[in-house]
Amino acid sequence: MIELSANIYSYLTKHFGEYFANEYKKFVGTEFTSYIRLSGNSSEQEKITNRLSTIGIQLHHIENVSNAYQIISGKELISKTLEYILGKYYIQSLSSMIPSMVVDPNENEIVLDMCAAPGSKSTQISEMMNNRGVFYANEASGQRIKSLVFNLDKTNIVNMGVLQFHGELLSKYFQNYFDKILVDAPCSGLGIVQKRGEVSNWWNEKQVSNLVEAQWKLLVGAIKAAKVGAEIIYSTCTMTIEENELLINKLLKKYPVELETINLPIKSNPAFTKYENENLNPELSKARRIIPWEINSEGFFICKLRKFADSEPINSASVKDRGIEILSYKNKNISKLLSDIETRFGIDFEHLAKFKYINKNNDLFFVDEKWNAPNPNIFTRIGTRFGSIDKNGNCILNSLAAQFFSKNITQSIIELNDDTEFQTYMQGGIIKKIIGSGQKVIRYRDYIIGTAVASKDGLKSQFPRAMRMQQNIL
Repeated sequence: MIELSANIYSYLTKHFGEYFANEYKKFVGTEFTSYIRLSGNSSEQEKITNRLSTIGIQLHHIENVSNAYQIISGKELISKTLEYILGKYYIQSLSSMIPSMVVDPNENEIVLDMCAAPGSKSTQISEMMNNRGVFYANEASGQRIKSLVFNLDKTNIVNMGVLQFHGELLSKYFQNYFDKILVDAPCSGLGIVQKRGEVSNWWNEKQVSNLVEAQWKLLVGAIKAAKVGAEIIYSTCTMTIEENELLINKLLKKYPVELETINLPIKSNPAFTKYENENLNPELSKARRIIPWEINSEGFFICKLRKFADSEPINSASVKDRGIEILSYKNKNISKLLSDIETRFGIDFEHLAKFKYINKNNDLFFVDEKWNAPNPNIFTRIGTRFGSIDKNGNCILNSLAAQFFSKNITQSIIELNDDTEFQTYMQGGIIKKIIGSGQKVIRYRDYIIGTAVASKDGLKSQFPRAMRMQQNIL
């Protein structure tokens, strides 16, 4: 059972009252409720929920949030299924899904997630954009960016470019550029104590003050990077007034932004317009607070700002040329590789022509045809993996690309019907049966799950090493 620290209890009592503090203390002592976000349309979601129910995972659909489901039973199994490994659903709290819904992006907008790792909101935003258009996901931490790229690959995202910068510096490269920016800022986590009990151990008001300074820089950077008329969505998973209302109140005084009314699909409350004896901007009532025990999830603060005039100009930063080129399918070398893929796997060329391609040291990546950037050299990663080019100049299709084009592949498909063979494949092994030679696509339970190489020794799995699981998969 998680104990609420004296520091947190004292803060909540002072600013929210004793009743609120006691309710939160009771809430963090209860079991954490888990949710997942399903991908696909309603029929695809129904197929997944039915399949999960057969192995003991019962879900309850959340009203007004089309792809959110509470896990009623089988929580211990949720990360062990084939659907989870293939990115058919994402484990994410209900509250965490709401900021992306407020962003409400579409494929004709240029969108930025400024603090993106591990990728829960980024992958959600990409899906809302139909995996098309121009989306950038930024993460400052080199360690955390690995989890972002992992989840980008796992969920087959092809409209995302990954950046690695301190968020406040992005405006030096993208001034007055974005239509929508999500700033889901690092915060003191006062809304997630039930899930992360360690927050209770380190939380204090000095830490909050340090975080406010970082949050301020991120928001100012976002304003400078946004076009006039653009929307900036600010969210935190904390309940402190300093990181939320007071920060936004200060921003409204100093920068050309105004608050917009937002309507959330779950229960929420207006933000505060008064702090101790100070009256804040009355427009703050348009921001929303999500109270954990009212929705049985995490506490969040969310607001939408609109930039209504130019901010002060800044000096642009230069980008080192690393030789990254985004190539059309019409490029002679790319066209040859794609024609080879069409021949071997039966993917009509018209499907392959809906993307742009990047060759990085014979590793081939692909990104949506609409995706662009002023300078691609600034990106750590663009799109997701398509394949690799071997010493003979042929393209070896990546398992992730096989999953992405699963509905278009008509040839060289090997069906696995035996559970032992499936487990061997998912663990990166060799299936001991002879089926011709060359690269094949592997299907199991109506899913294209990856590729393998057929030889006299059998079928050698090419399932991505980072996604392999050594235990049995449900």
